[in-house]
Amino acid sequence: MLTARAVFAHAILIATTLFFGPVGLAAEPEKPNIVLVLADNLGWGELGTYGGGVLRGTPTPRLDELAAEGFRLTNFNVESECVPTRAALLTGRHPLRSGTLRSVPPGQPQGLVGWEVTLAEVLAAQGYATAHYGKWHLGDVDGRFPTDQGFDEWYGIPRTDNEALYTTAIGFDSKAAPIPHILEGRKGEKTRDVEVFDINSRARLDSEITKRTLAFIEKNAREHKPFFAYVPLTQVHYPTLPHPDFKGRTGLGDFSDAVVEMDFRVGELLDGIKKNGIADNTIFIFASDNGPELRRPWRGFAGPWRSHYHTALEGGIRTPFIIRWPGKIPAGRVSNEIVHVMDIFTTVANITGAPVPTDRAIDGVDQTEFLLGRQGKSNREGVLVYVNGDLHAVKWRDWKLHYWWQVEPQSGKDVWGAVKLEVPYLFNLLTDPQEETDVRTANSWVVVPVSRMISEFQASLKKYPPIAPGTPDPYQAPRVN
Repeated sequence: MLTARAVFAHAILIATTLFFGPVGLAAEPEKPNIVLVLADNLGWGELGTYGGGVLRGTPTPRLDELAAEGFRLTNFNVESECVPTRAALLTGRHPLRSGTLRSVPPGQPQGLVGWEVTLAEVLAAQGYATAHYGKWHLGDVDGRFPTDQGFDEWYGIPRTDNEALYTTAIGFDSKAAPIPHILEGRKGEKTRDVEVFDINSRARLDSEITKRTLAFIEKNAREHKPFFAYVPLTQVHYPTLPHPDFKGRTGLGDFSDAVVEMDFRVGELLDGIKKNGIADNTIFIFASDNGPELRRPWRGFAGPWRSHYHTALEGGIRTPFIIRWPGKIPAGRVSNEIVHVMDIFTTVANITGAPVPTDRAIDGVDQTEFLLGRQGKSNREGVLVYVNGDLHAVKWRDWKLHYWWQVEPQSGKDVWGAVKLEVPYLFNLLTDPQEETDVRTANSWVVVPVSRMISEFQASLKKYPPIAPGTPDPYQAPRVN
């Protein structure tokens, strides 16, 4: 019996053959390569092009140059932490649907069920070589590694960066909790341990991620094969330890040194693309998975926005986003239109001619015309902001309605939490970026379109019931009437 994944792959093959004709009888148009770099815990205000850079003592010349050559968004939205953002990016679906709501410790059921269809899978069906180098965080057992979700090969860590602290932690017991490892795997083979993930290998990890990505780019450029390189870097997630070559570079400590290293790694990738003569046919995307870290000494900067990751405040969900495609995307554009990380899935699929699944809800919006400069407005007016399964806020146009409110940390404490509000708070993000002054009384009309968004999403959840967190494989979606 064919699985849902096999049926979808077969349908893609039939559709591709009908559209392009049998292999060898019709030449396919040249497909763009995709390089998608995702920084970890990088705040909106860290890069020079977003008001940070040299003002923070951490120059970011390569990313600033990338922004000048491409399209920079100032209202790019993600989820409040890394797991749901990565799931949303790769599936085009709200994390509530896939049960990927938050990070969980090793050894507990986590990650995407096999039924989910990822961006790597739809691109692989279009003839793309696919690779993942970096932090996965969407499954840590056989059946849930990147090579089980459409990637030809992968290298990196299955969960999160702070596990590098385990082996040097006081009282760590390897019999009680597994020693974390850096892993690698190829499709059809078992993922294997490469080395222990500790503070030493953590500092070198992004260098190796970049090295492997460059080799993948060169190989496929030489073979004239379109490729998708997903590069979720580990900087600047805590412990924010720079490569030895960058330690002491800024004189401001490890965090600033790591930001400078991250900029350098992006520059290496850009240089590799140029060296292989494929810049004009490569879509290069840079973004972050959530807002900055709160904990010291790794605290980041969200620019004019309030707060940090794990919150529904703008500092937690608004991050940098830069996209470059020479000759296709006008250079030097900047927009404050709303875009969500889920839109990457749908937009890239559309650009590459890849069909998206029709047997499930896809929440990503096709932003092709907007990103290519053919229209000035985004195709998205708002986003629902869930935190750990609860609807904390809704953004609609320039407004933000909070149903839960963030509890500010006490002096000297790095603690966060949220309380449910009896009456929602409403803010205008243009006039009040710090979300300080509730204007709901004079603008209660905004509740009407916001309530409509919520109702439509809830109706969709009834039609397509969400997958419960921790659901094991094999997962079979309920039939939709």
